[in-house]
Parts: sequence; C-alpha cells; structure tokens
Amino acid sequence: MYIKNLLQFIDQSVTLSGWAANKRESKGLVFLVMRDGTGICQCVVDESKVSPEIFAAASKLTLESSFTLTGNVIKDERQTGGVEVQVTDLKVFQYAMDYPIAKKEHGIEFLMDNRHLWLRSQRQWAIMKIRNTIIFAIHRFFQQEGFVEMDAPIFTGNACEGTSNLFETDYYGDPAYLSQSGQLYGEAMAMAMGKIYTFGPTFRAEKSKTRRHLSEFWMIEPEMAFYDIFQNMDLIEKFLQFVIGEVLKANQPELTIIERDTAVLQTSLDTFPRLTYDEAVAIIKGEKDVNGKNSIKTLEEDLKVIESSILSTQAEITERETKIAQPGIKKGEINFNQNKIAQLKSSLKDLEEQQRNIPQWLESARTFKYGNDLGGSDETVITRLFDKPIMVYDWPHEVKAFYLKRNPEDPRFARGVDVLAPEGYGEIVGGGERETDEKLLIDKINEHELPMEAFEWYLDLRRYGSVPHAGFGLGLERIVTWICGLKHVRESIPFPRSYGRLLP
Repeated sequence: MYIKNLLQFIDQSVTLSGWAANKRESKGLVFLVMRDGTGICQCVVDESKVSPEIFAAASKLTLESSFTLTGNVIKDERQTGGVEVQVTDLKVFQYAMDYPIAKKEHGIEFLMDNRHLWLRSQRQWAIMKIRNTIIFAIHRFFQQEGFVEMDAPIFTGNACEGTSNLFETDYYGDPAYLSQSGQLYGEAMAMAMGKIYTFGPTFRAEKSKTRRHLSEFWMIEPEMAFYDIFQNMDLIEKFLQFVIGEVLKANQPELTIIERDTAVLQTSLDTFPRLTYDEAVAIIKGEKDVNGKNSIKTLEEDLKVIESSILSTQAEITERETKIAQPGIKKGEINFNQNKIAQLKSSLKDLEEQQRNIPQWLESARTFKYGNDLGGSDETVITRLFDKPIMVYDWPHEVKAFYLKRNPEDPRFARGVDVLAPEGYGEIVGGGERETDEKLLIDKINEHELPMEAFEWYLDLRRYGSVPHAGFGLGLERIVTWICGLKHVRESIPFPRSYGRLLP
C-alpha cells in the first residue's frame, strides 16, 4: 500500500511503510508525518487506542526514522492528500540519530554536500516528480509522432568543435572525449530512419558557476529528414506545449508544494512569438516595444520598485526584531515573528540580488553590439517582456555552428533558431536547418579551422542522398528549471555535476 492511493481506501485498514518527515506531540497524542516516496500523510497515534509499547515507540521516533504502521484511513480535507491515518500498530525499522538537515535554514554548500539526504525534502521530492513527468512526456511525444529513439556515442574520437569545452579521457591508449552533443550522429541516423531522437548525457568542461550551467546534463536531440527551419519551429512549439500540458495535468500537487505560479505555463500553451535576430536586437536595445513595454524603461521601473521593497522589508525586519526583544512576550509570538523574520531575510536576499543584476542588464542592453550572440543578460532582458517562450531565428552565421544552413535569401544569416523561456530563464532549445551543400560545408569546416579528416564521414551524408533536414537540442535540466521556477539549475537533477562539484 502506498500513500498516493489512500483516497481509495477511506474507512479501511491499511499498512504503510516509510520515513518520519515530521513529528509533534500533544497530551496523549503523537502526530507523525510519514513519507513513502509517493506522498506524505499525517498519521495519529492515540495513547488510549494502542499499547504502551507502541505509543512509546512512536514518541521516540526522530526525523527520518524508518517504520511501518497499520491504521484506519479517515477522510480529512484539511490534511495533505485529503486523508489521515489513525494508527493501530507500529513497528520501527531504525531510529535515525541526529539527522543533519534540520528545519532551520541551511547554506547551499551544506545542502549540496548533503545532496544524498536533501533529496528527501518535500521540495526536492516534488521537483524530481515533475522531472519524471517531463521525461516520460518527451518519450510519449516523439513515439506518438513516429520518431525512432536512437543512441549516439558518449565517447568521441576527435574534438570536432575544439577542445576548450571537452573532457578528455584515455581510450585504450588513444585520446577520446566525452560527447558535447549527439547531433552529428543524429543526422546520420535520420538519413536511415527518417525521424529520430536521442536522449542521453552530454558533457561540457566550462569552468562556469552560473545558475544555468552544469558539467553533466541530459540532452534530447531530434533530427528530421525533409524538414526546413519553419517545420522545425512548428515541431519545437508542438513538442514544448505537449510537455508543459502534461506537467499541468499530472503535477498540480507538486507545483503547489514548490509554490510555482502556473500562469506563465498556461499562457505558454498559446502560439510562441517568432522573432528574427534583427527584431530581437531592436527589442533588447529598447528600439522596439513589445505590447507597449520597452526593455530599458521596464528595467528602470523594476529597479525603483525593488529599491523601495528593500527599504520596506528592512524596516519590517527591524520592527519584528525589536518586538521579540521586549520582555514578557509569549513564546508562541516569538516563534511566529522569528519565522517571519527568516522569510523576510530570504526575500531580502532575492531583492538585493535583483538590485545588483538589473544595472548589469541595463548596461548590457544599452551597449549590445549588433552581430554578437545573445548572452545570459540579453536573454533575460528580452524574455522578461514576454509571458511565453519566444523563438529567435536567422542569426548572423559567424556566431552559429558550422553545420547550419545559410539563409538562401540573405547569406549573412544562418537558419538557426533558439527558444528562450520567459521570466528571464533564457535558452532552453537550440537548433536549425542543416547545410546540405558539400562545398559550402567544407568551406565552413575550413573557416572554423576544424580537422577535415574528422568530418569525412559527416560529409558522406551530403554525397550519398543528401536531403533537406533539420533538428534541435533541448536541455532537460533547463526545461525542468524553467517549468519548476527554480533559481538554480542544480536543483533540477538528482546529483548535479558542475565546476568544483564531484561529490556526493
């Protein structure tokens, strides 16, 4: 029996096994919050209805102690899950001693060092449940659309796009590299199967500690024969909307736990705006408005609001700290104010971070140089003006990968597309139409100073039955981060690997 199924067993006796997520005691009563991996449930041990041994065992339970219990399921809409279990029997597997993650706030480094335990917290549990829904939805979408799942190698024998971001390893005495992408292999597989997708780990050796970067992450990379960039964008939109819709259907309880405002997810079920690079640059620099909103003016106004909020938050913290310092104040009131102060300090930290960031975003927007790729600040500036993902396409060819097709109507631009998530989350998808002309591809390989011999197999795809084709890559952790509204990508994966982080 699992907690997630309890609503089906109202007024019946059930047996559950799990861990103590919380405990409080009142006279003659022990209130246990049990978690079992499928949900949480309040379980009440009444001294008058169980043996002294059972009540003593319940009273001794500590945070994360493991136990099994039997009890009657009672409908109670006030409780999480809508039920409560009145315990009739209880057996303890282990009393956990001094569980290190307490109710108090911990620093992020402490939590990361204890990630193997932090995963048990309700918030992290909810995020992983949403991640699971996203993964399952991805497979369902592509399978329903007639795609074949294929696997690209993780070891590659050459540094096709330079070695600066690649992890090098020994492969039976020869140098090998951990894959950055399965896309080139995906093109070969699409020429055999028509429509394929890969879903596997990829690696980037960037020494970056930003909130968007991981060294090991999962990529979904479909590739489609006989697709152009516009068909590619149609598929991307349909795909993302399917995944978002599945989360909204399956994960409302988890979205509530993580306090995710789902309004932007709902609006993302509408058509995505499509902008050329030129249009995107004009918006970033404040030369073009979006629905009456100007990027520069919006940032300036936001900064004023944030500065005002910082002052009012600081004043409230001081007021509450002064209040609990007064003699004679009741313990309950002290605890209430202390909890409120902790919440206010957390909010203040976020406000102060925005106060630091906005001037940088303003400077980046005002000084953006046409022809450059969009940086994280630029993506933040433009996506804050939209309430759904946007597609930016037709980029200057110099800033995009060598294999992207030039726009036949204006060869200054490559037929690439980036999907930028709203609320400042930035790029979650990158893709485009692939170059099919062997000579143009050879020119680009030489232009990028890449080893020609490493691409002979890739050029064969243009020599033998070349067709128009396109594809894209979705970073799983980035879409989890956006859908969940997380501040940092490290919460989107069970055990993150990033610069300086290899354990646990």
